[in-house]
Amino acid sequence: MSVSTSKEPAKIAGMFDAIAGRYDFLNHFLSAGLDRRWRRRAIRALELRGTERLLDVCTGTADLAIAAVSSTSAARDAVGVDFSAEMLRLGLEKVTRGGLGARVHLARGDAMHLPLPDASVDAVTIAFGIRNVVEPARACAECLRVLRPGGRLAILEFGMPTTPAFRGAYRWYFRAVLPRIGRLVSKHSDAYSYLPSSVSEFPSGGAFASILQDVGFRSIRHVPLTLGVVYLYTGEK
Repeated sequence: MSVSTSKEPAKIAGMFDAIAGRYDFLNHFLSAGLDRRWRRRAIRALELRGTERLLDVCTGTADLAIAAVSSTSAARDAVGVDFSAEMLRLGLEKVTRGGLGARVHLARGDAMHLPLPDASVDAVTIAFGIRNVVEPARACAECLRVLRPGGRLAILEFGMPTTPAFRGAYRWYFRAVLPRIGRLVSKHSDAYSYLPSSVSEFPSGGAFASILQDVGFRSIRHVPLTLGVVYLYTGEK
């Protein structure tokens, strides 16, 4: 059965609203807990010194924004932006429980029209959200706009493993096992079938690095993590 990979904002926001309640659990379960490690790696790549304001685009339930102000090398504060109201509601509950209300601020917004002034943040992150944007290049250009000169970008996004033997097994898991578990737990018929379809269509590795270069980032790197299951993209303004 084919699954629509339309990035129409209302459709994507509605899908994430519907699965928000089980989103964190499924992220941790389906990645065997590696999602936490990947986020920590992205934060380390920013080389934070404790004085930065960080913007987390497509923040979801604010996992990365919370981690960014709680890590050993933490940002001073973080702003998380997402267009799913339900994900933000759950993120706010986590921020409040953690006593981080003064350091993590959440706002509803579109990655292609970020609700921040030019040159207003020191670091930008996106974890597993850029492929859900209608125009990824436009969102990347917005990230560049809001960064101060010298500011750093870190993006995590799924890719396909680089090792041929592992690639076949991963494709099977990604297309046959993951959607079934996702449907069973989230009770949403399409969300976890959309995931592998959207990943297969997204330009990864050097192709996405070229997009970052085209919009104006410099010192760009794309590093495969966990044999290429995920890529970490970094760049500077």
